[in-house]
Amino acid sequence: MIKKDVIIIGAGASGLMCAIESGKRGRSVLVLDHASKIGKKISISGGGRCNFTNINTSHTNYISNNPHFCKSALSRFKPRYIITMLEKHGIKYEEREEGQLFCAGSSQEILLMLEKECNDAGVKIMLDCRVNEVKKINRADHADLNGQVEPIEPEDHFIISTDQEIFECESLVIATGGLAYPQIGASGLGYEIAKKFDLNVTATRPALVPFIFSKEDMKIFGELSGISINASIRCRTMSFRGSVLFTHRGLSGPAILQISSYWKEGDVIVIDLLPDTDIFRFFVEKQQNKSKTEMHNLLCEFLPTRLSKNWCDLNIQSKPVNQYNEKELRKIALQVHTWEIRPRTTEDYRTAEVTLGGIDTKELSSKTMEAIKVKGLYFTGEVVDVTGQLGGYNLHWAWASGFVAGQYV
Repeated sequence: MIKKDVIIIGAGASGLMCAIESGKRGRSVLVLDHASKIGKKISISGGGRCNFTNINTSHTNYISNNPHFCKSALSRFKPRYIITMLEKHGIKYEEREEGQLFCAGSSQEILLMLEKECNDAGVKIMLDCRVNEVKKINRADHADLNGQVEPIEPEDHFIISTDQEIFECESLVIATGGLAYPQIGASGLGYEIAKKFDLNVTATRPALVPFIFSKEDMKIFGELSGISINASIRCRTMSFRGSVLFTHRGLSGPAILQISSYWKEGDVIVIDLLPDTDIFRFFVEKQQNKSKTEMHNLLCEFLPTRLSKNWCDLNIQSKPVNQYNEKELRKIALQVHTWEIRPRTTEDYRTAEVTLGGIDTKELSSKTMEAIKVKGLYFTGEVVDVTGQLGGYNLHWAWASGFVAGQYV
């Protein structure tokens, strides 16, 4: 049996950051992962450029049943901290829209950085290692035949059985991620471990994920596949601005991925096709000039031709602008700015960026990420019920939650 102070299950962003920080404190640390390489999700983040943080990070960029839970970690690990680590390793980065920071080169630079930091902190990493069982043992369970207790410190410790070896540790960190991207090895192991220790796991579902049309809408919008527009999307009280892409199955693009995290089955999404244009005023000007341009041709000045024709066929009777009265033009303008679509569902975890839901934050200390009911057991990263918006927020939560846990394990 191999004994360590700290064992971390999961060699992703939060697990490696936790390992680095705990290693710096002189703790003996071992990271276990079933994959053949560290940080598989990091490697594909940002299209291979790794959107490693967002300079505008705030607790308002996260979804959780307890929206205040993430405040503590975020206040102690700000974007400047991860930026400083990149600069220390000479990694160049660039800022894109809305404060998103990407590697100027490849995400592999981030992985090499993490590997170097782990080595410097004395952290050991064991890959291709599958966890079979996790249990907690009390000293009383180690009494020998004479009734003597083995001198094991601390009193409680964890035993991790794997397909390679059996390990023992004082502090156990679950940094296994969520269910998104099963094709690169994502699994529900973290949730299973939590339930084994009677910790509540909130309902999970794919988030930051494309929508799928109903069969009826598929027939209507199928011909729009490949069209992209800049629009404003609203669902319930949330709204996002950005690219919207019509696909052969439904809707995708950054604005759609953002709103998907707030959408629930049966909800309507409201699309403002022309958020920067007072289209009613434009209609009135054309009418006053007695324009005979057909409405679908008029909208082609702002929208792709196929979309303009499809939208008009679906929503209005297209005719020359001078044949509409003001009331009709006002109604059409309102429809342009509040086009309603009711998706049937979302795509599954294979195309989702992250998992919504996870380990109930009521079960954890926001200061340390330790389970309140199970001393020495910690949860970090995506496995916790804290889900970021698109734009580097999820990786930042991984860094932050791993960092704070690393101060205590």
